[in-house]
Amino acid sequence: MDIISHLTRTVSPAVLGDDHSPAKESLLEQFYAIFAARLADHDTYGRFANENIARDDQEFYDRVWTEGAHRDQISRELAGKHNVDATAARGLIAMAAPLAFHEIKSLAGTTPVPQFLNDNLASYQHHIPAWASTVLPAGMLAATPAVGTRISDTTSTAPLQHTEEEKGSFMKALLPIIGLIILGALAWALLRGCQENPEPVATPVASEQQAAGDEQVAVAADVEPASLRIATGENNELYACRMNAGDETLQSKVMNALTAAFGDEANKCRADVDDNFATDMPAAAQLASILPIVKNVPNASMIIKGDTITVNAPDEAALQQLVTDLQAAAPAMTVQAEGPLDLQGEIDDSLTAADAAMTNLGDNPDPRDVARALSIQVINFELDKAIIPDANKALLDRAAKIINEVPDMELLIIGHTDSQASDDYNIELSQERADAVKEYLVAQGVDASKLSTKGMGESEPVADNSTEQGRFRNRRIEFVVNDEFNVASADAGTTISNDALDPDLNPLDSNNDDLLPDGDDVTQGSAIDPAN
Repeated sequence: MDIISHLTRTVSPAVLGDDHSPAKESLLEQFYAIFAARLADHDTYGRFANENIARDDQEFYDRVWTEGAHRDQISRELAGKHNVDATAARGLIAMAAPLAFHEIKSLAGTTPVPQFLNDNLASYQHHIPAWASTVLPAGMLAATPAVGTRISDTTSTAPLQHTEEEKGSFMKALLPIIGLIILGALAWALLRGCQENPEPVATPVASEQQAAGDEQVAVAADVEPASLRIATGENNELYACRMNAGDETLQSKVMNALTAAFGDEANKCRADVDDNFATDMPAAAQLASILPIVKNVPNASMIIKGDTITVNAPDEAALQQLVTDLQAAAPAMTVQAEGPLDLQGEIDDSLTAADAAMTNLGDNPDPRDVARALSIQVINFELDKAIIPDANKALLDRAAKIINEVPDMELLIIGHTDSQASDDYNIELSQERADAVKEYLVAQGVDASKLSTKGMGESEPVADNSTEQGRFRNRRIEFVVNDEFNVASADAGTTISNDALDPDLNPLDSNNDDLLPDGDDVTQGSAIDPAN
């Protein structure tokens, strides 16, 4: 995974706005490597791991490097190396730090950030200059590059020419530290105003501005990587399938590959198509080679997200062979075996991610974004029980306020289990757990008519049920917008019966393959066994 290239694509445009100075782009690129190396230190990251870092928190940089001398050295060295004014360099760094932090956390997913950065050290270590040894933990530096070598493949080898900045540009650079400079200095807008016609999702969003008095702050493009999660069954059938895609073009491309590998079984793949996700998937071109490899391993699971493929299988030898074969089929991707289940770590990381997603919703959020944010959390019910864990209550309390404040928001709460019990028992347990979540939200003041519940038991897995990790992911609570399930015929605020209308899983094909059989399917002769 090329962390520096990712940050250059997503964060740099937000920081620089209309200023396309190669010198400043190069400065930021090198700063990202130094910053990543600092976050790879467990003690450093631990100081703010539980904080909700705002994207416009320009003092965050001061908390990452608490020593003023170190901060001064970083801005001074980077400014000198890239022929950028020292004050401007300090401003760019302060603005980039919180944005880069959020992007790195997004790339890490459920992996602790220090572990993720240490696992991918080779991808950015060579960007770190030798002088940074005094501001970084020991062992983070690679061999010092020879003089004249380029910092990365994205930076020109031609010498950077210093051009005197115009007054307006210089004043823009002062904006992030306006409170630290001479009072009365004229503050210019660093970034252009919010675009009336946003750029297409396929291109990095240059910037977004939020008014704060006379100030404006940059916000990095918050687009999640597109992803595909599949699992095979005992007979190599497609057992579970979910994808997140930024547009229908990518959805269609992935569906075509799934159909080629699994035939009609691909129709059970559920897709969340939304502009919150990227419109490209680095592994899409290799799916024709990747999917048959996974299909040939019984009870295997695979997650493709960004530049990483994570796989698992109950047989260790088969798992290692799967990693080897996939790496050969997709050499540009990082292929890894899923590690042992860290239950508490998964729970903590999910709550942190859900909390951040809730924070980023803003005013009058889209109900789908609210549902997606709530679904990130792991509600880890005790065995055979339906009591809300204390760890989830603070997040659900926040959700209750948002649900009540947003007009016309109606959510369906869906309970799911693994397969380690009878179908009837799992349906009942999943229903009880969904009801428990609804009851808690109602107790916090949510209008009961805004919430419905449904117990799906084990019928909608997102992972395999043959490994501990897979069963853990299948035991979950999902939130969706009621409209997406076409439950207009059901009474709001009541339990949705299993014969209520469900959505077409794959609207790109010619059949109406709902989650559960209904009158629609009977008419078309395409009812699906709910146990599949």
